[in-house]
Amino acid sequence: MKTYKGYDKKPYCNAHYPTTKFTAVADTPENKRCQQQQKRQSNLEYQANYRESLKKFTPVSDDPETRRVQQNQKQYSQASYAQAPPQPVSGGGQYHSDPAPPRSEPVHAYQPPPEEPRMAAAPPMGGGRPPVERYVALYDYAAAPGDDDEVSFNEGDYAFDVEVIDDGWMTATIERTHERGMVPSNYFERV
Repeated sequence: MKTYKGYDKKPYCNAHYPTTKFTAVADTPENKRCQQQQKRQSNLEYQANYRESLKKFTPVSDDPETRRVQQNQKQYSQASYAQAPPQPVSGGGQYHSDPAPPRSEPVHAYQPPPEEPRMAAAPPMGGGRPPVERYVALYDYAAAPGDDDEVSFNEGDYAFDVEVIDDGWMTATIERTHERGMVPSNYFERV
């Protein structure tokens, strides 16, 4: 502070020199937390820890079991690139990628449950036409005014000749009115 200049760039006398005064900072829990967080985020400390970890040597076990496991992993990795699954070789559990001869009968083959016998369906009515899927309305629905594509219906009405358009709508013919148009699919249930 001896180089401090005052008015007209003239130095102050000793009695009027500004003195540096230190202020006390309280060590509050919040200040301590911030200080620890700064240390954690400090790149210097991270680099120091990294350099320290480079000094340590981690020995790798080089016993016969480790070598066998490494060889199996290498063979399995090469087999996955060749699209041929490795086959176990007797003795030591090692693998090779040569295909095994096909078995005459699989060991654990999935057997679907036997189908239940079905009753013969009644012949379709109407001269050999296939049966028509029918849906029943669960709620009343009034078509939006001015929308010519939609059809109104009442609860309990039947719909046939149904085509699903997308997730919430389908095209159907209402049996009572013989009107065809779009209806909300969640208002109907298959009979």
